[in-house]
Amino acid sequence: MTKVAPTKPLLILLYGYPGSGKTYFARQLTQHLQAAHVHGDRIRGELFDKPRYDKEENEVIAQLMDYMTGEFLNAGLSVVYDTNAMRAGQRRLLRDMARKVHAQPLLIWFQIDTESSFARTQNRDRRRSDDKFAAPYDRAFFDRIAGAMQNPQSEDYIVISGKHTFATQLSAIMKRLRELGNVPSTNDVNAKVVKPGLVNLIPNPAAGRVDLARRNIMIR
Repeated sequence: MTKVAPTKPLLILLYGYPGSGKTYFARQLTQHLQAAHVHGDRIRGELFDKPRYDKEENEVIAQLMDYMTGEFLNAGLSVVYDTNAMRAGQRRLLRDMARKVHAQPLLIWFQIDTESSFARTQNRDRRRSDDKFAAPYDRAFFDRIAGAMQNPQSEDYIVISGKHTFATQLSAIMKRLRELGNVPSTNDVNAKVVKPGLVNLIPNPAAGRVDLARRNIMIR
């Protein structure tokens, strides 16, 4: 599958309740868009056998994610920053990082009701790649995270439904990126595709006699 190449690097930030579909979306998006998936839960799971999810551990993960993101953006590669960008100050620092290297930040807000989100956290399948490294949530932990989130106010963001299919979500994101001038329009993409010409596989009788003894081609 041919991936869409942004006209300049993007830093895509994700905001939404635990279980709203951020990691699933991030993984799927990087299959359609030329971008690195910097996955906070996976980094944590690879580093710590028994994650504590405390302040010190969170700071280590944030520093690693920021370092990796900065390296990718400096190299001209877009990044999907897959952790919950839940605090306004955190989002401001990430936007500043992007702008220093002339990348375009974009915040995606996954809107879904809390009960549906919490139910999803209780039904994770650890055999699936999207769920393997996800944090375990009880009701108290979920409510603590949800209560600490700061909804975007005077920020540039796009809202998508956490209950919609990825195809619908992707359509909304690509429409927004086209409006921002970060991806080519559909017509521009089609115009740049190299289209093969017609090849006549039937020998032309006027070109002379065909040697039927050489008609079979064997590839071993």
